[in-house]
Amino acid sequence: MSADPSTELVDRTRDYYNSDDADRFYYEIWGGEDIHIGLYESPEEPIADASHRTVATMATMLPPLEASTRVLDLGSGYGGSARHLAKTTGCQVTCLNLSETQNARNRELTSAAGLVPLITVIDGSFEDLPFPDASFDVVWSQDAFLHSSRRQRIFEEIDRVLVPGGHLIFTDPMQAERVPPRDLRPVLDRLHLDSLGSIAAYRESADGLGWETLAIRPLPDQLITHYRSVHRELTQRRPALEAKISEDYMARMLSGLMRWVEAGRARRLDWGILHFRKPLA
Repeated sequence: MSADPSTELVDRTRDYYNSDDADRFYYEIWGGEDIHIGLYESPEEPIADASHRTVATMATMLPPLEASTRVLDLGSGYGGSARHLAKTTGCQVTCLNLSETQNARNRELTSAAGLVPLITVIDGSFEDLPFPDASFDVVWSQDAFLHSSRRQRIFEEIDRVLVPGGHLIFTDPMQAERVPPRDLRPVLDRLHLDSLGSIAAYRESADGLGWETLAIRPLPDQLITHYRSVHRELTQRRPALEAKISEDYMARMLSGLMRWVEAGRARRLDWGILHFRKPLA
């Protein structure tokens, strides 16, 4: 009997982010604490600054967070978003992430920031949330849902753990509307996926659960700028990183990054901030 393809994808994603090459690349190049697409004011802006601006911008879109607010960060990476939210508002944040390697670094950084009382880091998959119903006021995620082939399942699990009136805010690299998967094959093959999410598909899932759409901000040019910036940074620092990251990994990453840039320039990809609210009743 063959293994469940969705389980295989979860295992493959976990193994990738647990690898030494991936851990060093994302921490050294992608943005440090914030390993997601940034909001750039100029193409030359440092990746870390633009990536942190995404976090700060998303935070302003939510209602005021308080010490009693419970936030769940799905696919939390190194925990930069969780630390920003906890430090600036005093809210309680639970980080759920597949990669034990990333989670260990998250715990170290959180301890160094003195935020252990406010932040809990859990190893796990967002396809099966290990929490009781109505456990969180806000669910937050950045550029993580694309790694799942069960995006409807993710939304159903989020609906289950959100309190009535709770918020979901997230970003995700998506496919543009009416783009056939064959046109995204170079990108999809790297992710071992048959498709990406889209704004229309995510809105349909939200509508099906009775959620209210609060904001849809398509920002596809930011995806192009970010991947191009990461490509430039890796190219410039490649000689200095040879002792930390394998040459094979860096070569494959440079090629993969350009596939994202090319697909973005061809208007086959989308990215943005999506914000929904679960109804009170």
